[in-house]
Amino acid sequence: MSHQVVSSTMAPAAVGPYSQAIAAGELVFCSGQIGIDPATGALVEGGVEAEAERALRNLAAVLDAAGLGLADVAKATIFLTDIADFAAVNAVYARFMPDPPPARTTVAVAGLPRGARVEIEAIAVRPR
Repeated sequence: MSHQVVSSTMAPAAVGPYSQAIAAGELVFCSGQIGIDPATGALVEGGVEAEAERALRNLAAVLDAAGLGLADVAKATIFLTDIADFAAVNAVYARFMPDPPPARTTVAVAGLPRGARVEIEAIAVRPR
């Protein structure tokens, strides 16, 4: 099976040895997105809700580059530096994800790149 790199200028460029996403067959594996504004390269201000919204917009841009959307996400993972932010991030996430929402895991972590408070990754499936 071949792997194809997926990238979008509407999401932050990869800052290390990874791709924004990799398409492999019917699956698209999206790297974690944090709340970086792709226009400025800076983490957005406004707290965890603003970061979650920007991360989801970045994720949607990467999916769009693959010809997919948030409705095609089968599994998402959310990383939080403070589990107390769960409800706030959950509310933002619910505005973006269509019904029925994908399977999801949320975990608390010790830290995230660039001092971010939330990171979101996803696996999407191409429709047949």
